[in-house]
Amino acid sequence: MKQPELGKKIVELRTAKGLTQEELVELCNISIRTIQRIENGEVTPRSFTVKTILAALGHDLDKIAELESSKSKSWVERLLLTDLNSDHPSAFVLKQLNIAWIFGVLYFILGFLEGPAEYFRVASDEMIFGSNGYVVIKVLVLIAYIFFQRGFFIMGSLYNNYLLKITSIVLIGCMVLVQGIEIVSVYNRTVEVESVMVGASLSFGAIGILFGISLAKLNHSLGVISLLAAAFEIIAAIFFLTVALSFVGFIVLIPAELLEIILIYKSVEVFRNRATVPNFA
Repeated sequence: MKQPELGKKIVELRTAKGLTQEELVELCNISIRTIQRIENGEVTPRSFTVKTILAALGHDLDKIAELESSKSKSWVERLLLTDLNSDHPSAFVLKQLNIAWIFGVLYFILGFLEGPAEYFRVASDEMIFGSNGYVVIKVLVLIAYIFFQRGFFIMGSLYNNYLLKITSIVLIGCMVLVQGIEIVSVYNRTVEVESVMVGASLSFGAIGILFGISLAKLNHSLGVISLLAAAFEIIAAIFFLTVALSFVGFIVLIPAELLEIILIYKSVEVFRNRATVPNFA
C-alpha cells in the first residue's frame, strides 16, 4: 500500500482501537515524530516499520494488502465478499452455489421433456404438448439454465478461472437468444426453426469446446470429476459442430450435465469445509 493511503489506514486502525499517537508509540516503540509523518503521508516507511505498527494495532500487512486489492476485483467477487483464499466463506456463496446445482437438476429433468417436444416439432411439425405447453417448457428450461450456468460463473470468479466466467456468460446469452427465437416461432410461422437449430448447434458446439477446456482447468481444485465433465462436454460439442450428428451430442450431454451438477455440489462441500476447518489450504 502506498502513501497517502497507508497513513490514512493507520489513522483509521488507531482510531478504531481508541489509541492516541502517544499510546501507539508505547506499544510499538517507534518515535512519535515518525508516527506523525507516516500518518500524514509525508514519508513511505520500510516494510518492517509498517509491520511493527500494524502488529501493535492487531493487524497484518498481508491481510490489509489483500483487502485493498479486492477492491479491484469483479462485481461478483465483491458481492460474494470472499474468495477461495478465505478461511470463512460467506453464507451467500453457499446459498448461490446450492441454488445453481438445484436448478441444474431441474434443467436436467426438463431436458427429457424438451427433447421429445423439439423432435416431434421438427420431424412432423407436431406440438405434442400443445403450443402453450411447448412455450412453458421453453421458459422453464431457460430459467433453469440461467441459474445453472450462473453457478459456473460464480465458480469462475472464485477459482480465478476467467475462461469459465466468459464461456458461461456466452452460453447464457446464446440460450436466451435461441430459446427466445424458438418461442417466437410458435406464433410467427415465418421463422424457420430448422435454420435456428442449425445455428444453435454450431454456436453451442464452438462454445462448448471452450467450456469443456475451462472445466478441465478445475482439475487442481475439484479433482478428476472436472476432467470427466470436460471430456464429455468437448465430445458433445464436436458432435454439435457436425450438425448432422447433433442428436448424438445431446445424448453425450446427459453424463456431462450430471457431472457438472456434481462439480457445483462439490464446490459447496469445499466451502463448507473451509467454514469449519481453520486455516484450510
